[in-house]
Amino acid sequence: MELFSPKLPAFWVLSSVFVLTCLPGAAEAAARAFFVFGDSLVDSGNNDFLATTARADAYPYGIDSPSHRPSGRFSNGYNLPDLISQQIGGEESPLPYLSPQLDGERLLVGANFASAGIGILNDTGVQFVNIIHIMQQIAYFEQYQQRVAGLIGEAQTKQLVNQALLLVTLGGNDFVNNYFLVPYSARSRQYALEDYVPYIISEYRKILSRLVELGARKVLVTGTGPIGCVPSELAQHSTNGQCVPQLQQAAALFNPQLGQLISQLNSELGQTVFIAANMNEMHFDLIDNPLQYGFVTSKIACCGQGPYNGIGLCTPASNLCPNRDQYVFWDGFHPCERANKILVQMIMTGAEKYMTPMNLSTVMKLDDFSRV
Repeated sequence: MELFSPKLPAFWVLSSVFVLTCLPGAAEAAARAFFVFGDSLVDSGNNDFLATTARADAYPYGIDSPSHRPSGRFSNGYNLPDLISQQIGGEESPLPYLSPQLDGERLLVGANFASAGIGILNDTGVQFVNIIHIMQQIAYFEQYQQRVAGLIGEAQTKQLVNQALLLVTLGGNDFVNNYFLVPYSARSRQYALEDYVPYIISEYRKILSRLVELGARKVLVTGTGPIGCVPSELAQHSTNGQCVPQLQQAAALFNPQLGQLISQLNSELGQTVFIAANMNEMHFDLIDNPLQYGFVTSKIACCGQGPYNGIGLCTPASNLCPNRDQYVFWDGFHPCERANKILVQMIMTGAEKYMTPMNLSTVMKLDDFSRV
């Protein structure tokens, strides 16, 4: 199920508040819409509505959330979309698209289309059976726009989407739950790693281009983090606690090429539509210097079993650490809430080492200024 996310260069985003006056019987304003696409790092509960094993619907997931109950987030509390939404002024996070509660005015907040287990490729995560692959997520985005147009009209819907922030988190599973899932996987027999990466980058281009066709103008793109360093991979493939070389090589190939893709797309579009978060650098800071950030360990997951607590998902039978704030990783794949907060702060205010071509706070200020 997921690794954690990632990466690189170029985009544009966000702004103030826009007023919608066409919704029958509604007050006027709604905050900037926020749309989320991707895997378990950003899934806020869509998989809870699906018959799949890729779910975070049991205790102790959500133990530190306001409700202290699992919500489908692969976290002890808030995940990346929740925390980004808070930073950009959203009063609430966008609901999972499959949630029955996503209706009426709640649609104007945006929607989370993410689904744990998916990747750039359609065959990534097939072992989880019923998950929402990325092109289906995009099809739901089209369907979403039709639903909103029924509320506020096509012109206002176009404006809502154009002004929205999109978050796209993909890539890690294409290695962990595809290429390296088993020895001699179908994809590893088809491609050498050096050829596989350009292939999935070419497929990623199609995904991002399609979002632009559907009205996206402000897109935050993350690649993959240091996928060879997560507790799950340490438990399965490391004998001395060192990061797994093959997976680290995959990340080292993927992230720069994703950065090049983002730059190319912005150049072709003639404007900065895409911005990249270098999650690899961000995560390495936490992994290499956990004590500096107030963590006890970056190798052992808070919740899990086996070596490094890295085997399987978090369940009621798992080992559970008493203080989640001391662990970089919540389970074998996903950061804890406190680590996510640090990562989001880097996204908001980080220097070029982390954010290209600028951080999200700067983008927001420029976007607001352009509307004055």
